[in-house]
Amino acid sequence: MTVEPGKKQLVAKSPTTGADVFLAADVEVGELVEDPESGEELEVISLNPPTLAPAPEEEEDWGE
Repeated sequence: MTVEPGKKQLVAKSPTTGADVFLAADVEVGELVEDPESGEELEVISLNPPTLAPAPEEEEDWGE
């Protein structure tokens, strides 16, 4: 997700690197964003305050 200059935004801290992660004002819980320092996928788990957690690993689908 890219935040356009001049648009309202939220700022959260990466739980792994401590970097500021800028979020669009219309971000939703469950949305995935990228840590700007490590490139790791993070999940938005709260909006008030803006909180991130490492994104869950995708499990393989064995046709179940």
